[in-house]
Amino acid sequence: MTQVLPPKPPARPDRVSLWRYVKLFRQDILSAQPARLYRAWMAEFRTPFFRSFLVNQPDLVNVLLKERPDDFPKSDRIAEGLKPLLGNSVFLTNGEVWKRQRRIIDPAFEGGRLRDTYPAMRAAAEAAVERLAGREGVVEIEEETSHAAADVIFRTLFSIPIEHEVASEVFSRFRDYQRSQPILNLAAFVPLPAWMPRFFRKGTRENAERIRALITRLTEERMAAIKAGTAPDDLATKIMTTRDPETGDRFGTEEMVDQVAIFFLAGHETSASALAWALYLMALYPEWQDKVAAEAAALEDESFAAVSRLRVSRDVFRETLRLYPPVPMMVREASCPEHFRNRDVPKGAQMVLSPWHLHRHERLWDNPDGFDPARWQTENGKQCQRDAYIPFSAGSRVCTGAGFAMVEGPLILSMILKAYRVEAVAGNEPVPVAHLTVRSKNGIWLQLSERS
Repeated sequence: MTQVLPPKPPARPDRVSLWRYVKLFRQDILSAQPARLYRAWMAEFRTPFFRSFLVNQPDLVNVLLKERPDDFPKSDRIAEGLKPLLGNSVFLTNGEVWKRQRRIIDPAFEGGRLRDTYPAMRAAAEAAVERLAGREGVVEIEEETSHAAADVIFRTLFSIPIEHEVASEVFSRFRDYQRSQPILNLAAFVPLPAWMPRFFRKGTRENAERIRALITRLTEERMAAIKAGTAPDDLATKIMTTRDPETGDRFGTEEMVDQVAIFFLAGHETSASALAWALYLMALYPEWQDKVAAEAAALEDESFAAVSRLRVSRDVFRETLRLYPPVPMMVREASCPEHFRNRDVPKGAQMVLSPWHLHRHERLWDNPDGFDPARWQTENGKQCQRDAYIPFSAGSRVCTGAGFAMVEGPLILSMILKAYRVEAVAGNEPVPVAHLTVRSKNGIWLQLSERS
């Protein structure tokens, strides 16, 4: 019996002209890459304008992310497309500025805080299940998971549901922004002069400005509540009242707006992407769907302790993040000349780390393109999880909300499948493309029915 493989974008031929590559890149960075990257340890891309190196070899990935992260800072060119929304957020900064920001942010996401945020997270999951009531039939599930993930962020960050007027508009505006802005564009690789204007797709700047204005309103209201002693004990209050242990400084309004913007991007957009793909994979593999649904009986216990019993759901979500890492590529910059795998890497070269290719690497993973949540209990799966699995990045720049995401994802997935069965829609296979995260080109359509 032939195994059904999850959808994967077609790879381009190994050799194409620069013009053809640029055209493909503008359409979608995933399908613009050649198939050889799924088996290469390192690949160089050279043009008259720049040089970039894709790195898949685990020990070199380790050097860039864990051993010498200060020598390979985030590329400033990544900010070209995201700065209108994210400003100087922790996602884009480097050096001492970044270290200061992390010292203030990280305490809000420490282990004990997950227990504190769980009731708000569960309330958002219950609301997602309720919104699906009466929706039997074909449903575009990405829209639903985006709604659910945005609700989680607003409830845990500002103690307001998605129905709140400001939260609702931020969600609507961000959905438009997401569709117009790729996570990487050519500006990430082509060194444009500082004086040259940056061009964005229609509506991108306008939506970014409006989102920031709305977040500023929420931030200023919260600062006033903190001063008055009436602020709820949520993530926003925790972050805004935390002082840098080295300088004693706290975030001002503008810097807090930058951080909230990245919390929304990282916490909403990435979770929405992973949840949608997880539900699609459950439709493709009903035997795993039934296991998740049966295990979800543990959620009759409404306490945080129930999360530890969602083992199958957690493995399913982990496997989804392997096949469809929400952020498919990350770019670092060589701050000094290097020599990797008999190649000279010049100062300023762009070092591309691709979870998309690393997670499907043919020389590392057993059955790299197959869906197999049981792999995490095998020796190969455990080894690859240590050496070749970076859905949240790794090292000092690992996503501060990784633990948060690994509670939220399995929880919402379990609660939806406890209430509903999902089935694939014949002739409507989703095509993965990279916008701000890995989404489907034309949405993910599922047949939804209530479980008896």
